[in-house]
Amino acid sequence: MSLAEATALTRLAERLRSFPARPGTKIMEVCGTHTVAIRRSGLQHLLPAGVKLVSGPGCPVCVTPDRFIDEAVALARQGVVVTSFGDMLRVPGSRSSLEKERAAGADIRAVYSPLDALKIANESGKETVFLAVGFETTAPAIAATALKALEKKISNFSLLTALRLVPPALQALIAGDTRLSGFLLPGHVSAVIGRQAYDFLLQQRLPGVISGFTAEDIISSLLLLLEMYNKDIYMVMNNYPRVVRDSGNEKSRTVLAEVFEPVDAEWRGLGAIPASGLQLKPTFAALDSRHRFVIRAESASPRKNCRCGDVLRGLIDPPACPLFNKACRPDRPLGPCMVSSEGSCSAWVTYG
Repeated sequence: MSLAEATALTRLAERLRSFPARPGTKIMEVCGTHTVAIRRSGLQHLLPAGVKLVSGPGCPVCVTPDRFIDEAVALARQGVVVTSFGDMLRVPGSRSSLEKERAAGADIRAVYSPLDALKIANESGKETVFLAVGFETTAPAIAATALKALEKKISNFSLLTALRLVPPALQALIAGDTRLSGFLLPGHVSAVIGRQAYDFLLQQRLPGVISGFTAEDIISSLLLLLEMYNKDIYMVMNNYPRVVRDSGNEKSRTVLAEVFEPVDAEWRGLGAIPASGLQLKPTFAALDSRHRFVIRAESASPRKNCRCGDVLRGLIDPPACPLFNKACRPDRPLGPCMVSSEGSCSAWVTYG
């Protein structure tokens, strides 16, 4: 960073610190990557008096319910090769985790992309399942992998889906009366769905700003939000125009629409939300693990005292959970908000 850039950032930070905000202003940073960036940079200490930042449901690992982990464990116990992004391995299900099952001998592999999982299926010849977890950001790559599997006639590959859509979750949060003043909206998701996907905020009289992830991006976005809230201006602003367009990424949305269709879905902490998930269309049923296998997932009652769901709704800060950094720590997580690198609890422990 040049001296001029550092000076400009210092001035921007001072503008935020001295901003005359309304008392009781409550802004939700939806994206887990924003949560980490804010805590890592110490931006929470720049907030003016009367302003509170809360985390939202923008961590895909965190919002995935126990039931999905239980299904993945059940598949692993059937001798299926289970492939997944690395964060999912440590997420506890009702009675076990993929990490524990792998230690017990199950063939569970961390991959960097769904195409890696498809390659494993092609080379091993074994039934291979990819855990399709994520938001609109990762869903297009998963859709493209499904198309590739059909094109290459790789018949031993399937998807166990837990894909989620961000706008319906925000609508559910608003309906749940969390007393929010506005949203710091995710940059990566918005690159796919576009600014227009958040137009529902206008009817709810809530401002939103799509933000990038640098300190300058976040501070300037917070200033825009606070200015709109102070003046009762309700609109969605794109403060990340170098990446996000009004209509999003047409190619990504096209491949999503070809492979997936909306479905009612369960979110940790938010419950069932209409049309908030993606499932494979009937024409892709051959790639659906739930159609291919009989999955008898064990279940148990929810973990006592874990308040990850309340953190995801912005109702509490992580330290308000009685397990936070005590029974539940990054080296021994009990809840997904402590497991994921984008989880709010993990960010609070790591960066303070």
